[in-house]
Formats: sequence, C-alpha cells, structure tokens
Amino acid sequence: MAPAEPGPPAIELRGIDKRFGAVHANRAVSMQIASGSITGIVGENGAGKSTLMSILYGFYEADSGEIAINGRPVRIRNPRDALRVGIGMVHQHFVLIDPFTVLENIMLGAEGGVLLRRGKALARQELQRLEGEYGLGVDPDAVVGTLPVGAQQRVEILKALYRGAEILILDEPTGVLTPQETDQLFRILQTLRARGATVILITHKLREIMAVTDEVYVMRAGTVVAHRRTAETDIGELAELMIGRKLRLELDKAPAKPGAVRLMANDLVLHDERGVMALDHVRFAVHAGEIVGVAGVSGNGQSELLEVLAGMRTAESGRVQVDGADITPLHPGDPARMRALGVAHVPEDRQRLGLVVSFAATESALLGYQRDHAYSGPVLLHHHAINRHCRTLMEEFDVRPRQPFLRCANFSGGNQQKLVVARELARRPKVLLIGQPTRGVDIGAIEFIHRRLVEQRDAGCAILLVSVELDEIMALADRILVMSDGRVVGDVARRDADERMLGLMMANARPADGASTA
Repeated sequence: MAPAEPGPPAIELRGIDKRFGAVHANRAVSMQIASGSITGIVGENGAGKSTLMSILYGFYEADSGEIAINGRPVRIRNPRDALRVGIGMVHQHFVLIDPFTVLENIMLGAEGGVLLRRGKALARQELQRLEGEYGLGVDPDAVVGTLPVGAQQRVEILKALYRGAEILILDEPTGVLTPQETDQLFRILQTLRARGATVILITHKLREIMAVTDEVYVMRAGTVVAHRRTAETDIGELAELMIGRKLRLELDKAPAKPGAVRLMANDLVLHDERGVMALDHVRFAVHAGEIVGVAGVSGNGQSELLEVLAGMRTAESGRVQVDGADITPLHPGDPARMRALGVAHVPEDRQRLGLVVSFAATESALLGYQRDHAYSGPVLLHHHAINRHCRTLMEEFDVRPRQPFLRCANFSGGNQQKLVVARELARRPKVLLIGQPTRGVDIGAIEFIHRRLVEQRDAGCAILLVSVELDEIMALADRILVMSDGRVVGDVARRDADERMLGLMMANARPADGASTA
C-alpha cells in the first residue's frame, strides 16, 4: 500500500510585502509551515519576523502578497478573521485583564450569549477539557494578576485554544520565564504538536530553537535568507545567517580590578504591596570596576532591590550608600537624586519604566535628563541638541531604524532596549543598575550589549546586574549574589561558581555562604 500523500502546508505565505513609511519591514517574504510541526522564525531585532506574524494574525494587512491556510487562499484583515481560520497568537506582552479571573479572561469576547451563567458553566467545562488534554493546569477561579508569569502565559494559550485555534503563534514566549517555566512551556508545545496543532515560535534564543523546533526560517532585513531543518543546522550557522557575519559566542574579558566601594546596601528591609517581605535585611557591596550579578528565580526580591537602589522605592529600614552619600528612610533618595549621585538605571521592564512608547525616540532618549542645560533653556528645549544627541546614540548603539522621530512603539523590542541602554551608558555613570539587560534581544545585540557592559566595568563603573538568565550571569559577573525569599543566601566569586551550586542556592537547598560586604 502506497504511503498517503502529504497534505497541503498549514500556512503558505507568498510574496508578503509591507512598508511603514520609509521602513520596508517585509520584502517579498515566502514560506511554508508544515501542518503538525513546530517551526521557528529567527532574526535580529527589526528583521521583520514580528511584523510578518502580525500580518498573519490580522493586526496589519500586507501591501501585497497572498496567504493560504491548509491550501485555501484567505484574506486576513483583522484578528477576528485570523481566529475564523484557526490562527491564535500569544503575544510577548500578555493581553490579559489583571483583576479578572482566569475563566473571565478566557471567556472575554466569547461569552456564549446573553445568559452569562450558562455561558460560564459551558466555558468552565471546556476549559477543564483543554487543561486535561494539553497539560495546561491553571485554577479557573484564580485572579490573573496574582498568578506567576508562567501561569499567565498558559492562560493566553488556553484562551487561543478555547477560541478554536489550530495554528498557534508565540512571539518571544520565554522572554519573561524562568528556566523551569521555559521547560514546562516546551513540554506544552510538544503536546500541542503531538495532538496535531501547528506552532510557530518567534524567538532570538537559538538554544531554544535547537531544543524544540522541527524547522527554522532565518530572516534578515525583512527577507528570508535561509530555511533549514533544525536537525541539519547548529547555533553557529544560525547566528551567522541572522547577522550576516561570524559571531564571537564567547565573551572575552580580562579579570576585574576592583577599586573602592561605590555602592553599599546595609540591612535593607521592605514589604511589598501584599505585606510580604520582599527584602529581608539585604547586605552587600559593589566596587568600582566590577560586575556583581544577582541570580535567582524571578520574584525573590530582585525587582524590589533595584527599585530601592534607583530611588523608586524607600526601604522601611536600612541604608544605601553611593560614593559615601547616605540614603535612609529619614533622608530618602528619589530617581533625580540618585542620578545626581552618578547612578544610572536600566529597568527590567523597558516599556513600563524605561521609555514612553508613544514618544518619539528623541524624547525617550532624554528621559530623566531633560533638565540638563545642554538640552533645556529657561523656557524652551534645545531641539537641535536633542535631535543630535539621539542620532549619536542611535549610531553608537546600532539602534535600527535610524529614525529619531519614529515613535518608540514602532521599534522592535530589542531596539527599544538598545535605546534605553544607550541613554544610561552615555552618561558614564559611577554606578549602573541594570535589570534583564538582554530580555527579548537578538544574539547579535546581546553580544553588543555585553561588550559595552564590560567596557563600562573596565572604565571603573560599579555594575549591579539582575538577570534570570543564568548563562548571562555566568558570562558577565565577577561576583555573584544569589537571592531567595528576599534574602541574599550566597555571595561567591565567579571562578568558584557553577550552575549546580547556584541552582541549589536559588532553591534555598544549600546552606547560605554568608553575604559579603567586602
């Protein structure tokens, strides 16, 4: 008996072209996505991959080109059209209503008629079926805003499946996940594939592409430059295809030469909004000319620590010292005072705290420094100087496209990050606080940002780096602090650390080594 003929691809894109003014985001893009597969799409920030998927999901319409789903030509003008042909999307920044329950979020827009009670009962029944079939266990009555990030992502996947999605697009799905949550997500994706779903994974993390995909498309400057079966490629080839040159995957840096203490935290105590202790007598020091990494599972006090040190929150007790200046609950800091002391801050959430997405790049490139005499007169801003400053930052930090008047919302996530990093590093700070420096950033930009951080260290800056990426901590840090339950449970030199040791400390399964203030 002859083998069955393979069916049509789940998705076929033919000559998709899209411009946004002078920006040519997609250039005659064609690709085929096999049914029942996990296909990766990789490329540098601004390569056009998210734009392409936004066309597939109906956020944008292509200027030209065709889309076929399961062999049938379709026109997708909006997300409702996409859902109608079985396409769902899980966005990098979740589209959930925090005060609503899981069940209410999943039902929203698909309530099942005017009799809400009946619709709710049917939705609960369907939700239980989907959870069981795909291993997506989430309490339907939990308030979404109280759930960890990994659980919120499962809600987004459930929401798409509830609406009948057979094709699922995930845009940078692991950017905010812990390693454990990432592993769980991959198990879910493999289950989806085993049950016939088609998954498209947009990510800059090439190890994840190698771990979970069947095929991969590489995009550069809006075009498809390569298509590979994952089993027939490797990280080195994909990285070179993405950026068009050989990439140095290993970070070369000389040993640190620590100088005087620039930043010190003494017995910081803080409770969060729920009354839970976020910082439990935290003590450490950072010297000029060293990078101190803070490792830990997300939600163990790292975010609150950065906010206290940046002057965004006031600790209930304890003190912070910057170059000998004291910040205490009686004499609190604020962001302006901390900047005046030479503290720069790259926040963990670039969109909420790092820039204003509705502003032009020229404006976000100046946030926090807009009162400097170089840019601000007694009445009016010096727009020529501001524009020149932004162009210089864009050139030095390779922010693409080089359009200072483009709204920040229209830059890719990685280019938004480079703009924030450029703004803070350009001040030559004495102390740099940096949270998740390469979240959602492509491999070429990761290399660029890492080298800039090492340059700052070598110039005498004291750097405190918070990252959930253990590889990043191990690559950059000269000394590593481990946080668990709001406490510093370990302080080890990088040369003495390994992933197993740090993992045990992160899980609080190893006796504390004692935090050092040396």
